[in-house]
Amino acid sequence: MTRAMATTVKVLITPRSFGKNDPEPYLILERAGFDVARNPHGRILTRDEMREAARDADAIVVGVDPLDREVLESAPRLKAVAKYGVGTDNIDMDYCRERGIRVTVTNGANAEAVADFAFALLLAAARRLVPIDAGCRRLEWGKVTGVDLHRRTLGLVGMGMIGKGVARRARGFDMRILAYDMARDEAFAREVGVEYVDSLHELAASADFISLHLPLTPATHNLFGAELLALMKPTAVLVNTARGGLIDEDALYDALKQNKIWGAGLDVFEQEPPENRKLLELDNLVIGSHTAASTFQAIDNMGLMAARSLVDFFQGGTNA
Repeated sequence: MTRAMATTVKVLITPRSFGKNDPEPYLILERAGFDVARNPHGRILTRDEMREAARDADAIVVGVDPLDREVLESAPRLKAVAKYGVGTDNIDMDYCRERGIRVTVTNGANAEAVADFAFALLLAAARRLVPIDAGCRRLEWGKVTGVDLHRRTLGLVGMGMIGKGVARRARGFDMRILAYDMARDEAFAREVGVEYVDSLHELAASADFISLHLPLTPATHNLFGAELLALMKPTAVLVNTARGGLIDEDALYDALKQNKIWGAGLDVFEQEPPENRKLLELDNLVIGSHTAASTFQAIDNMGLMAARSLVDFFQGGTNA
């Protein structure tokens, strides 16, 4: 069904990397006659800044900026939101459904990039790459002992596209792969050699490495807290490239500080930059700036998918 555009569609773009490498996402919107407003601050917008910027927007391409009910209520013209990524925990989805605001995600656009980064964090934490690098820059040439990935056990919590990507990479290291997910893809498990487990407790106690690939919901908030961390091996590594709220950061700090687990790699925090600055002092924690999806290819893919979804919606098309 085609939608006639009686007036110019105003689109607010908040992600800083949108169209940064390839201008085609912007050109798609401009060729469709959309009026594009860009993030004026060069950073994640605050709630008040989002309220002001979204006031006359018909559509928003949003990254991790807040789109809660308060912000959405300040945008009476808003008809569509294109999430620049897949996680929608920063969007009040219930209110969007109530208002009839269409929300799309760029499913699969950055899956391989995030899987790469998750595996990079596993390796960096296992082999203490960050403190080794820092020591070498001080001309400290001592040997630092790490732990192997080869033929160890990897536990994946969540087996969507990214979790499956990590599983494929782990196969190259001859790892045993355990997985926990409410929805089991048995065909993929047979193809790659994944063993599903029935509980997170079993996975936490059995795995040498754990990588999280879950959405953040009330049920998954602080999912990995003191109880599960206590079950992990002293040589185990925990990695999170999904959402910061999945891990109780105070409990993780205690586990790392007391060497109850070997290490961790976090690309995401509950607040970014993290409010718990104690975490930044740990040399057995590898930190990323929510950058797992930031490759040229993934950025281009996300921008193109987000732009096309809005054009399809407002002008009609297969996704309208």
